[in-house]
Amino acid sequence: MRMISKWLLLATLLAPLPAAAQEILRDAPLPAPADMPEAIGGNAQGDVSVTIYNDDIALVQDIRPLTLRTGQVRQDFPDVSAQIRPETVSLAVPDARIVEQNFDFDLLSPSSLMEKAVGETITLLRTNPATGAETRERARVLAVNGGVVLQIGDRIEVLRDDGLPVRAIFDKVPASLRARPTLSVTLDSARAGTRPATLSYLSRNLGWKADYVALLDRRSGTIDVQGWITLTNTTGTTFTNARTLLVAGSVESADDENVYRPNRPRRRPTIQAGTETGGREQLGGFYLYPLPERTTIADKQTKQVSFLDVKGAAATSGYRFVNDWLGTAEQPRSAQSIVRFSNAAKGGLGDALPAGTIRVYMRDARGQAQFTGEAAIDHTPQGSKIALATGDAFDVKVRPIVESRTRINATRWQTKMRYMLTNAGTAPVTIELAQGGLDWSDTRITEQSRPGERVDAGQNVWQVPVPANGSAVVTATFDTRY
Repeated sequence: MRMISKWLLLATLLAPLPAAAQEILRDAPLPAPADMPEAIGGNAQGDVSVTIYNDDIALVQDIRPLTLRTGQVRQDFPDVSAQIRPETVSLAVPDARIVEQNFDFDLLSPSSLMEKAVGETITLLRTNPATGAETRERARVLAVNGGVVLQIGDRIEVLRDDGLPVRAIFDKVPASLRARPTLSVTLDSARAGTRPATLSYLSRNLGWKADYVALLDRRSGTIDVQGWITLTNTTGTTFTNARTLLVAGSVESADDENVYRPNRPRRRPTIQAGTETGGREQLGGFYLYPLPERTTIADKQTKQVSFLDVKGAAATSGYRFVNDWLGTAEQPRSAQSIVRFSNAAKGGLGDALPAGTIRVYMRDARGQAQFTGEAAIDHTPQGSKIALATGDAFDVKVRPIVESRTRINATRWQTKMRYMLTNAGTAPVTIELAQGGLDWSDTRITEQSRPGERVDAGQNVWQVPVPANGSAVVTATFDTRY
């Protein structure tokens, strides 16, 4: 690999591409225009529409005008995605049928050109750095394995980066190498003439997600939220002036089992799912987010488009602590900082929220917005209540303690819990204290020092006020049956 990279450096630094291209054109015959894979430069796409899903999959539809003769003819479609799934290709051409199709993804590059030249003869152009005199030698490429091995006459030579100007000149461009990813189709045309061809296929490496920026104002109890659609294209192809439609929802794909998907962020919000019907267009169980104007999605580009901008939605902040099972913490643990708001039509954000990351900011004493944490959300229907855990509190701590655990009989245990809550801040707070892990057995609360709510089979929740620079205690007895 090191020798290959040296050769690439030699080819690019000592022989810039324009000069190399001029040498090829001057010294070697090229295929006739009819046999050329495609013209280098420009873009061969037609009227492009791209539908992008959340699960690293996109549907590309490209309508191009074709001029065909009668009978069988090979037609090339350059500028398709390099991550195309060839088995998903669909081509509709009036008065023509598909005989065969091939996807050529072996792209033209200095290294691929040299690798394809193994067994062939090339020209080496050397320049004397002292006199500027040029000499040419014909060389046969023997191997490209960690370096380029050449036979020049009766000697074997390794193409080295020894500081001497040298340029490799190739007699031709191999037919198997393409300047751009290309789909080649053999058509049987019933008539001659120009007609539209509709090319459709699925591709990987073209995705989108939602990103949200939220500015919380604790004094007024409001939040400003701006939503951005973030498009990422690493397909190897630019989609020019494309109609773009985004689909919020997870679609099943038989190819999913072969695709690595990284873990989601650690903190997940608490959401009470809403029941309001949103104003967005729906397709089956999915929400559609069309971009208002055509856009060019360049390869190796991240593009952001605004889709949500809400000012002054109602919001509150607080603290939440979850004890995952009936156990003791050796040290007090931080409660989570929580921001609560809704996306209801009245008083909320007023829109369904596609999955993404919400980043929360607050203004400091100088009025400057400061980042206070982030959390990921799943697809969230309109009317939902959202509680984002943005970080761990500095001043608010909770220590759960098992005071006793007694075996009543062969199938029953009694556990007495004490929860010590402290607040070192200068303002009183309310901590949402949750005891989790109650659903792995039949667990009932027989005594508690303050009323709580069994929100589901696994959790009981208490709302506990804690004074400034003060503390509070909650006790509860749990009867567990196996």
